[in-house]
Amino acid sequence: MYIVLVIGIMIVSLVVQQSLKSKFNKYSKVGLQIGLSGKEIAELMLKDNGIYDVNVVSVQGRLTDHYNPTDKTVNLSPEVYSGRSVMAAAVAAHECGHAVQHARAYGPLEMRSALVPLQQAGGRMMNFLFMALLIGSFGLSLIPQTWAILGIIAAYAIFTIFAFVTLPVEYDATKRALAWVEERNITTGEEHGMAKDALNAAARTYLVAALGSLAMLLYWVLAFLGND
Repeated sequence: MYIVLVIGIMIVSLVVQQSLKSKFNKYSKVGLQIGLSGKEIAELMLKDNGIYDVNVVSVQGRLTDHYNPTDKTVNLSPEVYSGRSVMAAAVAAHECGHAVQHARAYGPLEMRSALVPLQQAGGRMMNFLFMALLIGSFGLSLIPQTWAILGIIAAYAIFTIFAFVTLPVEYDATKRALAWVEERNITTGEEHGMAKDALNAAARTYLVAALGSLAMLLYWVLAFLGND
C-alpha cells in the first residue's frame, strides 16, 4: 500500500507539472491590456517597494524564472522578460515578491537560504550512497547497507525540511505579487483571475514536491526498520 502511495504522488506530480505548462502556454497568449513587459513590471514593482539594488536580467530556458538572493537579481526567462502577457506579468511580479521578502528579511526565506548549502551537501551524499548500494548489490560492499540507508534517511530529511520551508516562501511571494498587481492596476479584473490561477498552479508544484519528499523519507525509514 505504501508503494502505491509513492507511485500515486509521482503521478499527481506529473499531472500538476503538465497543468502548469498548460496554463503557462494559455496565459502567455493573453495580451496584457496595460501593455508592459515582464521586465518593466519587475522594475516597477521593485521601485514601488523601495528596492534599488536588485537587477532584472534575462536568462535562457523556459520556466527558469527565479530570484537569486546572492547576487540580488530577478532572473526572467526570455518569454517573461520580453513578454507582454498575463503570464509574464504574474511571473515577473512573483519573482519580485521574493526580492521584497529578501529586503524585508522575511524569516522563511532566510531559513531556506541558510539550508541551501546543507541541501547541496545532501544531494552529493545521496549520489554516493545510491552508488554504494548499487555496487553492494554486486557483492562489492563500500559501506555497510545499514549505514547507507541511514545516510539516505538523513539526506531525505534535509530535502523534506527544505521543501516544507519553501512552501511559505512561495505562497507569500504569490500573495505579495497578486496584491501589488491589483493595487497598481497592472491587471484588469479578468486578467487578475488568470494571474491568480497561474501562480496557484505553480504553488501546487511545490506542495506536491514537499509531499513527495516526505513520502520518500518515510519509505526509507520503513526500509531501515524492516532491515532491523
